[in-house]
Amino acid sequence: MPSFPRLRGLILFPALPLLAGCNAVLLSPSGDVAVQQRNLILISTGLMLLIIVPVIILTLLFAWRYRASNQAARYDPEWNHSTVLELLIWAAPLLIIIALGALTWVSTHQLDPYRPLARLSEGREVPPDTKPLVVEVVALDWKWLFVYPEQGVAAVNEMAAPVDRPIQFRITSSSVMNSFFIPALAGQIYAMPGMQTTLHAVINHPGEYEGLSANYSGSGFSGMRFKFHGVDHQGFEKWVADARASGASLSRDAYLKLEQPSERNPVQRYASVAPGLFEAIVNRCVEPNRMCMRDAMAIDAQGGMGIPGALNVTTLDPETRQRLGLTDTPPRKYVGAMCTATQGLVL
Repeated sequence: MPSFPRLRGLILFPALPLLAGCNAVLLSPSGDVAVQQRNLILISTGLMLLIIVPVIILTLLFAWRYRASNQAARYDPEWNHSTVLELLIWAAPLLIIIALGALTWVSTHQLDPYRPLARLSEGREVPPDTKPLVVEVVALDWKWLFVYPEQGVAAVNEMAAPVDRPIQFRITSSSVMNSFFIPALAGQIYAMPGMQTTLHAVINHPGEYEGLSANYSGSGFSGMRFKFHGVDHQGFEKWVADARASGASLSRDAYLKLEQPSERNPVQRYASVAPGLFEAIVNRCVEPNRMCMRDAMAIDAQGGMGIPGALNVTTLDPETRQRLGLTDTPPRKYVGAMCTATQGLVL
């Protein structure tokens, strides 16, 4: 009877062909930015292997040649220096470090997520006067909200974009830090509350791709995924029309309800979006009686408003909390306004 380890190996061997169905999306992306990032990984790995592989081979060769049983190997205990070996040992790694440094410097600027795209794919530049598709992304607990300001629609846990059209993502978060990541499209970029980050990308092949949060953000993190649809122009227009046909409106009150933590939310579309909603989310002032962060910072830039202004702390009134379904959640306090004894109320 074969031993257990051998038997286990025989059982696992027939399962190896199943690995042929694996899709290493990072090594076979569908967007040009992700392709360039993939190429950077491959080139960097190849350069490092120029050192690693010879070292491994020479280690095995030396161990074999100078084994104890090989009496023919030359034994020279007084040997201490070789100029040729010194040049090889130091020059090769130095050249590779210089090459990696130059590659990193160039690619860091070319693949800067804030930099508008210069090309759609290799050999195809972005046509002049091309207007990118703007998508405003909000990381919620634990779901994703996508707002299309030009089209006036929004969706939860689903987004779409035309093939070969540049996309400008404007990204923020409602509470904690997350990481916006579509592996087939581009690298990850963080979504942070009170801040806006930017990502430029393009999808070159139609299909349905996986999007996720790559930064742990609590108990619902594992289900914080969404679908990204790469479609042609007609397909995108149909997706927008389907969103408008939903009839739902993403008002500020609706957003405050949506903002409450929930897990594994189904896809939801909105036919209209409250004006200025994304800017209000970034500035932490979606609530109707809350001072926007930009206004508070403008007051701070002018020297502040003194101690009296710090006492204007408020919460949502009971009627608003009941209308939003927030009666079972703890009240959230925030600065409603800043004032001084002489200047009065400053909204």
